[in-house]
Amino acid sequence: MHIEWERNFSIKVGVRDGEVTLSANREGLLSLARIFSALAEETPGGHIHLDEYNSLEEGSAELIVERLE
Repeated sequence: MHIEWERNFSIKVGVRDGEVTLSANREGLLSLARIFSALAEETPGGHIHLDEYNSLEEGSAELIVERLE
């Protein structure tokens, strides 16, 4: 799956007290929209892993987005 990231994107994922917070600037939201759109076209089981070493801001929790049936 090919993902095109917007320049200067910022995305952070946090977890506290069982709540997940996904925070992003405009460019980050547009980039996430592309990821979701690309995953919608994948076969079930298609997924992407995002973490602070792969696209998320430092200190972010790992995020796995997966296409279901």
